Amino acid sequence: MRLDRRQFMAGAAALAVWPKTGGAEAAPRIIEARAGMARVVPGDYPETEIWGYDGGVPGPLIRARQGETVSRKLVNALPQPTAIHWHGLRVPNGMDGVPGLTQEAVQPGGAFLYELPLKDAGTYWYHSHNQSTEQVARGLYGAIIVDEAEPPEVDHDISVLLDDWRLTGQAQISEDFGAMHDWTHAGRMGNFVHARLLPSPSEVLRNQRLRLRLVNVATDRIMAVSLNGLEGRLVARDGMPVEQPQPFDMLVFGPAERADLIVDVTAGPGEAAQILLQQRDGAYVLAELPVTGQGASVPRGAIQALPPNPVPAIGDLSQARAVALRMEGGAMGGLRQGTYMGRLLSARELVDEGQIWTFNGVAGLPEEPLASLSHGEVLRIPMRNETVFPHAMHLHGTHFREVLPDGGLGPLRDTILVNPDETREIAFVADNPGDWLLHCHMLSHQAAGMKTWIRVT
Repeated sequence: MRLDRRQFMAGAAALAVWPKTGGAEAAPRIIEARAGMARVVPGDYPETEIWGYDGGVPGPLIRARQGETVSRKLVNALPQPTAIHWHGLRVPNGMDGVPGLTQEAVQPGGAFLYELPLKDAGTYWYHSHNQSTEQVARGLYGAIIVDEAEPPEVDHDISVLLDDWRLTGQAQISEDFGAMHDWTHAGRMGNFVHARLLPSPSEVLRNQRLRLRLVNVATDRIMAVSLNGLEGRLVARDGMPVEQPQPFDMLVFGPAERADLIVDVTAGPGEAAQILLQQRDGAYVLAELPVTGQGASVPRGAIQALPPNPVPAIGDLSQARAVALRMEGGAMGGLRQGTYMGRLLSARELVDEGQIWTFNGVAGLPEEPLASLSHGEVLRIPMRNETVFPHAMHLHGTHFREVLPDGGLGPLRDTILVNPDETREIAFVADNPGDWLLHCHMLSHQAAGMKTWIRVT
C-alpha cells in the first residue's frame, strides 16, 4: 500500500487524540532512551518503530513549578551515544546536554544525571543533541512545562507538539538520514505533518478559555499555523511572556520555536475548534477539538499579561560590543571555500567532509568562540543570511532580544528565523557562565556546518 502526501495530511486530525499525561508527580526520575513502537499513522497502517524517551513519542511530559529543581537520570538503551538538551531552560552549563562542548555523550548502556533548576516559567522542550538529525527524527523529544506561581485561569492547558515524519509506504521511518539533498537544501522534510495534544480533551464548550502551548519539534520544517473557531492573544514566545498580549492571525514557527496562546472557543456546539497548517496549496487540519455544548453565556474578560521571568535587562545598547555572524553555503549559495578543523578547504573538499554551510567562513564547531564575554557584559550579534534558505538560529544558555530597525528591542526569545538575504540582530546579557552553543536549528544545517559557540566567564 502506497502512502502519499494527501493521505498523510488527511490523517493528521486523527492524531489529535493522544493519551493523557500526568503532571510532575507522575514523571519518572529515570528517563530511558530506547526503541519502541508508536501509533503514528491512523487507520490500517502498522505501528511505527521509533526511538523515544521511555520508549514513547513524545517522551514523558515533565511538569513542575517555577523555582523548583527537576532531576532526571538519562539511561541510554540505544545503539548510539546520546544526550539531552533542555531547550530554552537557563540551566548550569554542565547540564546543557551538548556533547563535545558541555559533556561527553552518554554511551550505550551508560547514564547521566541532569539537575535542572527552573528559573523561568513557560513552555520548553527537551530533545537529543547527539546525532540529532537522526535521533530527533526518530522521536527523541518531549515537552517541559514550568508553571507560574499563579497560573492564569483557563479551562484547559494543552501542549501542542507540531512535527513531521518522513515515512515509507509501510509507515516506518525512512532511513535516509544525512541525505545530501536535505543537507544542501531546506533540510529533512517529512511527508506526514501532524500535531499531538498533551493532554487532549475529548470535548470543549463554547466560550471556554484554553491555553495552547505550541512547540515546533520538527527537525527542519518551518510551520505556519492558524486557528479556526478560537480567538485570543499571544502571551509568550519561547517560554518568555510578552509585555502585552498580542493579537495574531497566522504564526510562523521555525524549528524549536514556541508560542503560548490564550484563546476562547468561538465555535458553536456541533462544530470543532481547529489548529490548521497553512501550506501553499491550502490549509490542513492538524488537530481539532469537538465543541459539544455551550459553556458560559458570554465570553470571558480581557486576557491579561503573564508575569515576567527574571531575565536581566539589557539596558543601554550604545556601549555594547558587536560581533557579526555571516551565513554562507548550501545549494546555489556560491560558497567557494571555508575553514574546517583548522584547514582551508575548497567548496568541493568541504562537501567531501559533509560540511555544506559556514559561519564567518568556518564550517563546524570552531576551536575558538565567536565571542568571549565577561559576566554581565552585553553582546550584539547582527546575523546576515547570505544563503537562499532560511535558518532558525538558537542560542543556548540565555534568552535574547531582537534589536529592531528603529533601535527598540523585541520580546525575549531563544530562537529566531533569519530569512534569505536578511539581517537580524540580537542582543543579550551574558549572565550564565560557560560555553554556549549558537547554531541553526534546522538540524540538517547544523550537522552540515552551521554551529559556533560563545564563552562567558
